[in-house]
Amino acid sequence: MARVSVVKVVVDKVKAGFAALLVVAGIAAFYYFGKQALVLRVLYVAGGLIAAAAVLWTTEIGQRFFNFAKEAWAETKKVVWPSRKETLQTTAAVFGFVVVMAIFLFLVDKALEYALYDLVLGWRK
Repeated sequence: MARVSVVKVVVDKVKAGFAALLVVAGIAAFYYFGKQALVLRVLYVAGGLIAAAAVLWTTEIGQRFFNFAKEAWAETKKVVWPSRKETLQTTAAVFGFVVVMAIFLFLVDKALEYALYDLVLGWRK
């Protein structure tokens, strides 16, 4: 029984290596066919990625990853997203705070500039 699991692990690693080679082949095709249209070159890369995903789908690690991705997608559907009104109100509050902080920091900067250059160093007299 343990021998079957060792063989499965080795086969999965070989498949993962082959998937990596497919990605590299897609990227290599992108540069090798540099004189072709950009759309075709991007399709080469996309084809390499799709072929790699298909190979990884057959491995145990790939199955676990795709199950995780499916569960993560289901969790995002459970999130209660803010309404348009709430989003606009929050954005307005953030912009308001940024403006107030900008004015405050400008005033602090000018006060320190006056204190250092005029009062302490006397450079602006």
